[in-house]
Amino acid sequence: MNKRLIINADDFGLSEGVNKAVLQAHTEGVLTSATIIANMPAAEQACEIAKQLPTLGVGVHLNLVEGLPVSKDHNVRCLLGGDGRFGGSEAKLALLSLAGHKFRNAIRTEMAAQIQRVIDSGLKPTHLDSHKHIHCFPAIFTIVCELARYFQIPALRFALEPKELCQKPWPLTDKRGRKTAAILRIMARINRTQNTGFLKTDALFGVAHTGRANVSFFKAVASYNPVKTAEVMTHPGFANGLDPAKTKLLQQREIELEALCSEKTKRYFKDEGIELRHYGQL
Repeated sequence: MNKRLIINADDFGLSEGVNKAVLQAHTEGVLTSATIIANMPAAEQACEIAKQLPTLGVGVHLNLVEGLPVSKDHNVRCLLGGDGRFGGSEAKLALLSLAGHKFRNAIRTEMAAQIQRVIDSGLKPTHLDSHKHIHCFPAIFTIVCELARYFQIPALRFALEPKELCQKPWPLTDKRGRKTAAILRIMARINRTQNTGFLKTDALFGVAHTGRANVSFFKAVASYNPVKTAEVMTHPGFANGLDPAKTKLLQQREIELEALCSEKTKRYFKDEGIELRHYGQL
């Protein structure tokens, strides 16, 4: 049987430039899926664009590390800084998720509000993933599974990236990317013991290559993919309007957009018989 790929754009709704790129990458390229970051300024626009793209799978990109909360529940305040925004590190959030029911209830409340906002826009989410991979923290993963069951969302991102993606013949990675992929491998294996019912893929590609996804990367995905069903994480966008203090991915987003729309990328997938899908088609 042919191998299947879900090619997902994270950060849908982060800015108008990201939204424009997601639209282009789907209509002109190989992008099959995107996840809306519901508490960002351009999220409403992203929902409207998504409703005009029936062939695009749309999920929710859960976020507890940046921006304003969606929920108005006062209990969420324990997750916020003095300015009323999410501003803690991923490590701090991981510790809070272990600190007691107060914090886990706040996490549950805010994540539920973000999912509900996307649903209220008229969309039916195909899956859930998260900003900075926070849904992989074991204590938070349990909450996300509960929410997926409650909202009848069938899939979660399984963030296990095979170690061989950091070795030849795959394109070069950097130390930070390899470290992130290694940490996520550990958490993904724990997640698999927690609940397999929402895990629909065998692997995730693009973690170690975050900031390095280009045509050569997609050639490797087509040629050296070691699993039957995988998700490829991408971040297409236009740098204009993005805050350099909040994202390291600026011009790289435009490189990824170009690669997603490249005729070479399309040919690589066609030559290898790759089936492009979204989570709703698994």
